[in-house]
Amino acid sequence: MSSPTEYYNSLPPITKAYGTLCFLFTAAFHLGLYNPYYIALIYELVFTRFQVWRLITNFFFLGPFSINFGIRLLMIARYGVQLEKGTFERRTADFLWMMIFGALSLLALSIIPIFRSLFLGISLVFMLVYVWSREFPNAQINIYGLVSLKAFYLPWAMLALDVIFGSPLVPDLLGIIAGHLYYFLTVLHPLATGKNILKTPMWVHKLVRRWGIGAQPAQPSNRAEPDRNTGGPFRGRSYRLSG
Repeated sequence: MSSPTEYYNSLPPITKAYGTLCFLFTAAFHLGLYNPYYIALIYELVFTRFQVWRLITNFFFLGPFSINFGIRLLMIARYGVQLEKGTFERRTADFLWMMIFGALSLLALSIIPIFRSLFLGISLVFMLVYVWSREFPNAQINIYGLVSLKAFYLPWAMLALDVIFGSPLVPDLLGIIAGHLYYFLTVLHPLATGKNILKTPMWVHKLVRRWGIGAQPAQPSNRAEPDRNTGGPFRGRSYRLSG
């Protein structure tokens, strides 16, 4: 069994960075180093006082230390890691682009009054869960040792649990919408039409290369259409079209 340090060092770079930042933001909050109000997503302050950092910092606060916080962190450690090491293996830039696209989608959705949220971190984590459930639809999941179901139904099962426990539904719904939008544009639409309209921008590949993190394909700009049709590195991506 590996030590906690060995496990942490073995985590893929993007998932490790995001999970670490979420933990540090909550730890800093409990140490009294900042007030969450100053990192919350408040569009009025973004547009009138140009506090643009709020568009980014709100994604790193998952709430105070609690059971729910621990569950969200475990979701990152499990589903984010499996995506980055599995479906997105050797495609760090593509995984980073998925996170960026998800964040941008959530920011756009949160402008709608019924979806207004001060912190979108939980929604981004739930997006990871949704995408994972589509990439590994036949994986068996056990919920609290009571219910066993296929991964395809995991987001809806978690949504139902939030209803039962009286938790807010908007964060989960936002994650489902953003996750499905990404999956539709990068998997379902290309499989149906042969055209990928959401390629990873070259600036993301350059950013990953400059940082020297993860790995990339040899020719990132030429991989989208053939890979998505043949299913080579996209394991399980044809499930949604067959049934």
